[in-house]
Amino acid sequence: MIKILISFSLLVCLSNALKKGDCEVCIKTIQNFASQLSETSKKSTTEIENDFKTFCKRVAIGKEQRFCYYMGGDESSATGILSELSKPLSWSMPVEKICEKLKKKDSQICDLRYDKQIDVNTVELKNLKV
Repeated sequence: MIKILISFSLLVCLSNALKKGDCEVCIKTIQNFASQLSETSKKSTTEIENDFKTFCKRVAIGKEQRFCYYMGGDESSATGILSELSKPLSWSMPVEKICEKLKKKDSQICDLRYDKQIDVNTVELKNLKV
């Protein structure tokens, strides 16, 4: 009975972990944002939230802008979960874990993916789907 419980709990833990390629926009955007934070602002959740809103104003239109919209950093966002970003960042939680937690709150955040760049010289165009 105990073996079954342990194996089930391990299965649940592994299913919650991010796979390679999951949340790529989330991870990259938060890494870019966190690298721009000063040491003093990393400790305050309100400063992190304010800095994220200014970061989102500078972000070009694209996947990062959509991420800002989902998080509530965009001015046109209806709702926001910025506290789910600011608290773990102030605790110095790894970016991958932050994105795992954000995925539980809003699965759309991890549905964002960058477009694949295709090298026309090396790809057989007959095999590509239109």
